[in-house]
Amino acid sequence: MSALENVTSERIAAAEALIRPYIRRTPVMRVDMRDFGAQARKIDLKLECLQHSGSFKARGAFTNLLTRDVPDAGVVAASGGNHGAAVAYAAMRRGVPAHIFVPSVASQAKIDLIRSYGAELVVGGDRYNDALLASEAYVAKSGAMSVHAYDQIETMAGQGTLGKEIEDDLPEMTTLLVAVGGGGLIGGIASWFRGRVKIVAVESDGAPTLYEAFKAGHPVDAPTGGIAADSLAPKQVGQLMFPVAQNYVERPLLVSDDEILAAQKALWAGARVVAEPGGAAAFAALLSGKYVPAADEKVCVLVCGSNTTAVKFG
Repeated sequence: MSALENVTSERIAAAEALIRPYIRRTPVMRVDMRDFGAQARKIDLKLECLQHSGSFKARGAFTNLLTRDVPDAGVVAASGGNHGAAVAYAAMRRGVPAHIFVPSVASQAKIDLIRSYGAELVVGGDRYNDALLASEAYVAKSGAMSVHAYDQIETMAGQGTLGKEIEDDLPEMTTLLVAVGGGGLIGGIASWFRGRVKIVAVESDGAPTLYEAFKAGHPVDAPTGGIAADSLAPKQVGQLMFPVAQNYVERPLLVSDDEILAAQKALWAGARVVAEPGGAAAFAALLSGKYVPAADEKVCVLVCGSNTTAVKFG
């Protein structure tokens, strides 16, 4: 089974219609790169960081809960944090139980958010894969429905609704920069566009899952470290999305922890946008010069998550 055949534009459009009452249509902000200390250039920021539960993941979560039969035992998710928060939020809205498994690298902001939605939270293991194994054991014991963070058709179709929304708002866009972890987001978006725009993948150099898969020609184990490890560091990129990436995604760019941190700070200083490390990774590629657009490119950068305690109030 491949997302190439199963995550179609028709399926994504149907998912968008189904989840629309439950999700926000997030705004686009046009900015000048001079606001961030770079050379003059107008770009668009798609602020999906303002989505329910603080990231794009709500789209895939609701698509799962609204298109599959949820048992009385409820739903289960393994997550670095954002997917767990989204599934917990969707379960709360739908009135079903949720059990969420996260690794010890999950940020306190994400742990607190998951608990605030009333889910049962289990923290254990060092990385996402540890949480995934624990969640699979719970599914086998309880009969609850597993909602995979990225390697699932319904999840990818839900994330693909973001591509549709961006195209509706920015029909003249030629280039979209997207951060990659497991690949459900970029796989869903690329499944919507199917080559109509250039899609640039951006990864943390501490967790180069798609980069290593491109080198090998198939998903392989990659390092799982870096500042964005709680959102961009699964063991492998998804099997379902990889054929989509091979056909419709540019070879991934790698950004460092320092570049991601600089992007976080710049988004806050220049636009008062709060982004977590994974949410700022795509912008880091542009700000650092890892991606240099041609003069005629109309660029959009996806800011995909905001679950961080970096900004202090009071």
